[in-house]
Amino acid sequence: MNGDEWSFDDFVRARMPALLRFAHALTGDPHTAADLVQDALERTGVRWSKLRRTDDPEAYVRRAIVNGRTSRWRKLRRESLVDAVPEPRGQADPATHDADLWRLLATLPARQRAVVVLRYYEDMSEDQIARTLGCAPGTVKSQSSKALAKLRAALADDDYSERAERKPEATWSM
Repeated sequence: MNGDEWSFDDFVRARMPALLRFAHALTGDPHTAADLVQDALERTGVRWSKLRRTDDPEAYVRRAIVNGRTSRWRKLRRESLVDAVPEPRGQADPATHDADLWRLLATLPARQRAVVVLRYYEDMSEDQIARTLGCAPGTVKSQSSKALAKLRAALADDDYSERAERKPEATWSM
């Protein structure tokens, strides 16, 4: 094996868990996530001698995962949503996460969901997200803004409906 293959192997070993978590959060399905990561790593392995010289080969892999997800979605012409979102390994208590928020996240369009997942789940900067998704930082900002507005509105609607359900009957006396 030459040095390029070893460095690619090291990259895969070091980043595989994070890439699987990212793909799982993006798709909601661990099997689809594993397939997307495998496909992305195949493409990366072929181009590794060029990619390893770039600043961030992981951005290429993440972009390939997002593109693969989009391609699969276009082929199926529908989105498959799941009940549970994956929990990253090493988290304290899975029950501490708000299941309703994950449910609402699944209702976002694919690009908005990708931006939110990369920003708040993967803790990437706007510039890193823009490189990963192959778009301008302004697009990242607008997609994030739209996604957060949609989530806030949905959460406000849910809070209102919950309060209305729990609201005791008022007795008014005059």
